[in-house]
Amino acid sequence: MNIAFVFPGQRSQYVGMGRDLWDNFADVKALYDEASGLLGYDVAKISFDGPPEDLNRTSITQPCILTASIAAYTVLASKGVKPSVVAGHSLGEYSAVVAAGVLPFQQAVPTTEKRGRFMQEAVPVGQGLMAAIIGLPRNIVEDICLNVASGYVSPANFNAPRQIVIAGEKQAVQEAMKMAKQAGAKRVFALAVSAPSHCTLMVDASERLSKLLDETVFADPVVPVVNNADALFLTNGEKIKSSLIKQMNNPLLWEDSIRNIADTGINIFIEVGPGRILSGLIKRIEQTAKIYNVENRESLEKTLTGLGV
Repeated sequence: MNIAFVFPGQRSQYVGMGRDLWDNFADVKALYDEASGLLGYDVAKISFDGPPEDLNRTSITQPCILTASIAAYTVLASKGVKPSVVAGHSLGEYSAVVAAGVLPFQQAVPTTEKRGRFMQEAVPVGQGLMAAIIGLPRNIVEDICLNVASGYVSPANFNAPRQIVIAGEKQAVQEAMKMAKQAGAKRVFALAVSAPSHCTLMVDASERLSKLLDETVFADPVVPVVNNADALFLTNGEKIKSSLIKQMNNPLLWEDSIRNIADTGINIFIEVGPGRILSGLIKRIEQTAKIYNVENRESLEKTLTGLGV
């Protein structure tokens, strides 16, 4: 059975994520204990109890989502369900490389904490913005960004057909939002994120990440990793490292990634980690795909039943 595991990124977090698995699986408790020891705070407590304003701080959000996702992956793998290919959305690419054996969990945890800090420090709070544009094709959104007069804005996430996120300087993004509405977008709304990801405002963060990852050994993956920056099947650890650096300040090609996975004949996708944001996107990209998710025991049992395991 060929299955793609996909791992969520920021905006999938919620207070309480991972608690049910922590309550019921010893391996999950061990993961949270390991993450807490690496970070110097109680990852379980902040994930399960919040407060939301702490969990939503980028440098905390990222390792907490990683831990919740690898907890779900660990439980799924213990039931004998393994992927043929993995992919992750933005931050989720780190969960994907852990699942693929490229990077050990104990290295990924502090790396994602630092990544979040680099992103936050690259653009002062209030100066950047991200916004979702629903209902316009790529070429129209790209033209809008090119014609904004008030500053820098660029496509950041090609998430699904006619579902694109833009990022850049706050005033420029706001101008692009108005232009998108005038061009006939169905919905346009700002995202509640603290840093404008996947655009050139993240060049400084990308350079800092590059220096950090220079010190890290990346193994070749046991299954291919489909990367955000190019939507390619990567099987070399060093190329995966370069790709993680590239995705910081380049658009995410999520729609292309899912289509390329489906083009290999894979029709089963499991979202591994908190929430169902990616499941919704995949439905829009590949209408015939069978989509499951694993974030607690209930979703685990539904997935195992659906797969006939």
